[in-house]
Amino acid sequence: MNTIHGFELCREETIVELQTVAQIYRHVQTGAEFLSMSNDDENKVFGIAFRTPPADSTGIAHIMEHAVLAGSEKYPLKEPFVQLIKGSLKTFLNAMTYPDKTVYPVASTNLQDFYNLVDVYLDAVFHPLITPNHLAQEGWHYELETLDASLTFKGVVYNEMKGAYSSPDNVLYRYASRSLFPDNAYGFDSGGDPAEIPNLTYEQFKTFHATYYHPSNARIFFYGDDDLVERLRLLDERLRRFERIHVNGAVELQPAFVAPKRFVYPYNVAADADIKMKSMVQLNWLLPENSDPDLLMDLTILSFSLLGMAAAPLRKKLMDAGLGEDLTGGGVSTGRRQMTFAVGLKGVDPAAVDQVEPLILGALTELAQNGIDPEMIEAAINTIEFDLRENNTGSYPRGLSLFFRTLSTWLYDHDPLLFLAYTAPLAALKTRIQQDDAYWQKLIQRYLLDNTHRTTVTLEPDTQYNQRLEAAEKAKLANARTQMTEGDLQQVIEKARTLKHLQEQQDDPAALAALPMLTLNDLEKTIKTIPLEVNALGSGQLLYHDLFTNGILYLNLGFDLHALRQDLLPYVHLFGRALTEMGTEQEDFVKLQQRIGRKTGGIWHSTLVGKARHQPQTNAWFFVSGKATVAQSSDLLAILRDILRTVKLDDRERFRQIALKAKARNEAGLVPSGHSVVSGRLRAGFTEADWLDEEMGGVNYLFFLRRLVSEIENNWPAVLAKLEEVRHALFNRTGMICNVTLDGENWQQVQPQLQEFVAALPIATASYPGWTPTLERSNEGLVVAAQVNYVGKGANLYDLGYRYHGSSSVITNFIRTSWLWDKIRMQGGAYGAFCSFGRQSGVLTFLSYRDPNLLNTLDVYDQTADVLRKADLSEQELTRNIIGAIGAMDSYQLPDAKGYTSLVRYLLDESDAERQQIRDEVLSTRLADFHTFADVLDEVKRHGNVVVMGSQSTLEAVNAERNGWLKLTKVM
Repeated sequence: MNTIHGFELCREETIVELQTVAQIYRHVQTGAEFLSMSNDDENKVFGIAFRTPPADSTGIAHIMEHAVLAGSEKYPLKEPFVQLIKGSLKTFLNAMTYPDKTVYPVASTNLQDFYNLVDVYLDAVFHPLITPNHLAQEGWHYELETLDASLTFKGVVYNEMKGAYSSPDNVLYRYASRSLFPDNAYGFDSGGDPAEIPNLTYEQFKTFHATYYHPSNARIFFYGDDDLVERLRLLDERLRRFERIHVNGAVELQPAFVAPKRFVYPYNVAADADIKMKSMVQLNWLLPENSDPDLLMDLTILSFSLLGMAAAPLRKKLMDAGLGEDLTGGGVSTGRRQMTFAVGLKGVDPAAVDQVEPLILGALTELAQNGIDPEMIEAAINTIEFDLRENNTGSYPRGLSLFFRTLSTWLYDHDPLLFLAYTAPLAALKTRIQQDDAYWQKLIQRYLLDNTHRTTVTLEPDTQYNQRLEAAEKAKLANARTQMTEGDLQQVIEKARTLKHLQEQQDDPAALAALPMLTLNDLEKTIKTIPLEVNALGSGQLLYHDLFTNGILYLNLGFDLHALRQDLLPYVHLFGRALTEMGTEQEDFVKLQQRIGRKTGGIWHSTLVGKARHQPQTNAWFFVSGKATVAQSSDLLAILRDILRTVKLDDRERFRQIALKAKARNEAGLVPSGHSVVSGRLRAGFTEADWLDEEMGGVNYLFFLRRLVSEIENNWPAVLAKLEEVRHALFNRTGMICNVTLDGENWQQVQPQLQEFVAALPIATASYPGWTPTLERSNEGLVVAAQVNYVGKGANLYDLGYRYHGSSSVITNFIRTSWLWDKIRMQGGAYGAFCSFGRQSGVLTFLSYRDPNLLNTLDVYDQTADVLRKADLSEQELTRNIIGAIGAMDSYQLPDAKGYTSLVRYLLDESDAERQQIRDEVLSTRLADFHTFADVLDEVKRHGNVVVMGSQSTLEAVNAERNGWLKLTKVM
């Protein structure tokens, strides 16, 4: 047998679509499976996955994911994971728990940094410390300060999942999974049910790692331009210490139901909430095993055809019925061994719940009988094909996306390459639909209508649900306490003190020094630049970026938001959606959406709001963007011309649906993104730019949406008049900006088309009515129905006398990954803590995420200045934070992102010279800069504003303690 570093080659295949050579290896000694993908992508990816099916809902797999990254045999540190976050050039660094697997991926464009990350992760997963204290910190433990104090639960995952279970959408997903898979591991919550997490014992925890975290149960992945032989050597060095064992990590197929089932569950809403329009109903189907690329392509296209666009027939039918505010489910899902399909409605009146299931089944029956519009099918196929060929994963490494695609089959002992090549399945699909006019009808009939493995899950609003959860938790704690002797209670106190002592201890300098890291000499001293040409284009400007885009045109059309009156600003995003979802004078919105899908890679809107430090006025832009192959560039421009010039805004019912969907999605995002909501609300008190973001997308915007829904019903002509005002004020080629990202040869073909397009747009003298923002700076409590808190404090440092210096990036990196991580996450039990500083705005914010504390967290923020003043960082620790700051500055970008980044820099007046100066300041940061920064943070302590989000009872308790300190604002 020919082996290389203990590995035998099982198979090699060139995947033309990905320009990648894929090789599947097996480690002879352990049986570990290794997929190597070699190509010219500098963004290298490593990942290792283990099958980890849970046997209960204690969250054992999730807690283990946290714990293995908290110290290992070779790196016996408190949090080597955090040290990597702090001081790596990583483009990705995380770990994830799924219903049947746990995955540990890393990525970097720097080869040595990449090897460092791989080394730490391999030691972490195979040789973690996982002591009882790791379970206590990351999972759960009893907390008791004195014998007469209250016994409580504490732990990072415990609070993380309390936050997850505070999100109705998240709860619906979990109940739907439980309903479809009652007989296998998917019926449990791998993340952990907060009510079950405290049942997890250390013995179970330790056994779980010994059972599943073994090379014989591993799927290992490398991707990028690093050396294949070195990949094999690095892996064998770690794996050769193990012998092959049998690991039963398989999830058995779920037996099919003989008849559909229905389930009803409660979910929490605020105690004083109006429960009308608060129910959720979702239908869920179990589909075949995910092992057939042709079937996957069929169901992906079918799902997109039914639900993927606003005009898709199933989506349109459900929304037109007026029973709900938005859809749930999302169609086909491939995240488990067996595929699923789900669709439903949220924002349903409890009195109308029984109408949802027959509505969905009736719509599917009609489609099975009459078929789907061929142009909708064509739009779906073109959209999916464009996405596959573009392979644009945004800031997410391409290799990581491919790793997860391989796991959808590899994890279940099928071919890992099965779903990577898409040309053949796509061609086969096109042949099938040419040969069978009723192909899509048959798919709907077979996999949905005739499929008896279907569940209907209803979530009903319950104003007392959280109170019952709290009562149950208190009863559980009281019961536990009654079974403890005074000696047991004293032991709880001592264990908590011991854990706190370990959390506060500094890492052994020798162990910290052994952690691999780059040096300052490994860092690029000069900034990365993006090609930019600036020219006039009629009465506007043209920005062009000569970058290789594989024949795809990326186009951004910018219009100055200052043209709008202040009262029109909240309409901006709704108007942006109306452009592609309301139709034009030539075609209704169904035909328009089909045309966009058939002829382009997508058209969307966005806003850019920011304050350039060197300019008095806020930059505020509305962008309409699109992408298409160069061959379809004329189609893209024709569609843009139609929507900009002839959009029809007078369909009241259609616009009402758009507004309801926006309201529902903003409400659904409150708890999952609570830290972002708090951040936006906090920042809105300091600058016009942040005030504008709040008006167009924050809590104020949500309040506007709720009022607007009523106004659409009662005074539609006034709403329509404002939409028309937005259109006429915005779309003016005077002052317009065009941003193009494309290679030079193709640009020669597209440029005349763009010039002709711009010349046909309306032109008028630009008018700027001016805004008078209200910058409120009161301490505020945002009241939501959540079991956790989100705590923010901030101030404008420029108002406090600070002058920007690049060292602030290094200092905030230290605050976030050392001080806040230790005090708020490790000791406080919150899931996350952040410190960010906006160079343009001058606003510094502290934030926490899924936090069991509130006032204690604010106390930690206020101690930060003293921590900086007393900081005595070693040269190595200082270097680590500098590397982390540089890594954030040098984030990896695909060509379209580079073009847009250059546009932002141009508009915000960020010159290359200034960026180089900032980089120089980052690289030359010294300890004295930390001490100097402490002085301005003293001012934040004294003059900073506070915004927090939490439950009514929590915020009222704070106000009782602080004499009405917070102005309470009811949000949900």
